[in-house]
Amino acid sequence: MAEKIIKETEVAVIGSGPGGATVARQMALAGREVLLLERGFDWRRNPLYGTYPGCMIYIDRSGMLLTREKLNIVRAIMTGGSSNLYCGTASMPPDWMKARYGIDIIPECEETVGELKIGPLPDEHLGPAAVRCMDAANDLGLNWEPYPKFMNVNRCHDGFKCGAKCMLGCRCGAKWTASEYVDEAAASGAEVMSRTRVERVVIDGNKATGVIGMHKGIYPVEVRAKVVVSCGGGIGTARLLQRSGLTQAGQGMLMDPTVMVYGVYGGPPTYTDPQMSVGSFDDSNGYILSHLADPLLMYPLIMMLKGPLYPLRIVKYHRTMGIMIKVKDDVSGGVFLDGTISKPLTGMDRERLAHAENVCHRILVQAGADPGSIFTTPLRGTHPSGTVRIGEMLDADLKTELDNLYVCDASVFPEALDRPIVLTLLGLGKRLAKHLMATHFAAGAAEEAHRH
Repeated sequence: MAEKIIKETEVAVIGSGPGGATVARQMALAGREVLLLERGFDWRRNPLYGTYPGCMIYIDRSGMLLTREKLNIVRAIMTGGSSNLYCGTASMPPDWMKARYGIDIIPECEETVGELKIGPLPDEHLGPAAVRCMDAANDLGLNWEPYPKFMNVNRCHDGFKCGAKCMLGCRCGAKWTASEYVDEAAASGAEVMSRTRVERVVIDGNKATGVIGMHKGIYPVEVRAKVVVSCGGGIGTARLLQRSGLTQAGQGMLMDPTVMVYGVYGGPPTYTDPQMSVGSFDDSNGYILSHLADPLLMYPLIMMLKGPLYPLRIVKYHRTMGIMIKVKDDVSGGVFLDGTISKPLTGMDRERLAHAENVCHRILVQAGADPGSIFTTPLRGTHPSGTVRIGEMLDADLKTELDNLYVCDASVFPEALDRPIVLTLLGLGKRLAKHLMATHFAAGAAEEAHRH
């Protein structure tokens, strides 16, 4: 048997997505010992990063992770997590997070907006199809506008012409991902241990004392830590806590069920447009709308789930305009110990989806799409979340029933966000780091300050 790897640290962070990368960064910047454990590894310098073949490797089950109901789930297993695959769209947290759950992360989010220079793209980079959708929606009185973006045009390496390939991984360099916070954590002294799968939390009485797992599938790993923060996402954290004896984890989940509504029109090609650059939030009806088209080679794969003839529509792809719908869904289904996932739509979920589809049809027709060409893609799940919910398994400080064990990822959401989630996760990560410094390391911080 391979020799066991034994580590000791102050803070063990499991997962390097937006929540985990932020906690690791903030704690490292504060001078604490941090060990960041990541199941995948860093693909950014690999020539396959941001390509179709690469995406099929680092997406869980090559993009064919399905629920019992055949809902497709997109989930990246890599440094930076699924922030590698998002469209770089930002949104402040919803008002109900503070009003109903007492969690105010507006200061942390506003700080992050300034640090990362988050804002709408310049008008010349919105793209003709996006502007056409936005103008059509506004003609119908729907109040579309440019979205804030985690993108810096000045960092782009290819003239910002990558278009929908943001969803494969950003090769042009414009899009911020959580990997950048991982880099900052490492530069501040954190140890990053990739290709390490954490199997369970070590529990002594009523407190977490570390984790155990496997490195590269060969080397047993034992980590002893003062604080453990699980940031493995809505699926990963639920499964980790289940294996650790917290059986309530994974009982019910959220997914922000997502579809595209496509229509063929006679305007300029749509595939060069930066995706999710414009849209609107309809909180009263429970959904978000945005201009978006699947990347070229992903389009027929998604269409295969709809029917055998739908992939043939790729011949009109360059004249196909898309609008994305994300629905604020109810808690249902769950992540189960047998490895399966269930996410049935509730009656309210279906009502919201039907309402949004009708609105999208009107927008596409107004934008010039042939009414007979309009259709809706199969459902997919873009934000697996709500499996370890605040108010049920976690308190307002993201602490579990066990001392020293916290969670900071999309699994903590008590309700579906119904909007881009990354900025909210960064805010939660900064807030949690402040809490950990105040409650677990206050004495050490005071001593450090006194020495200087």
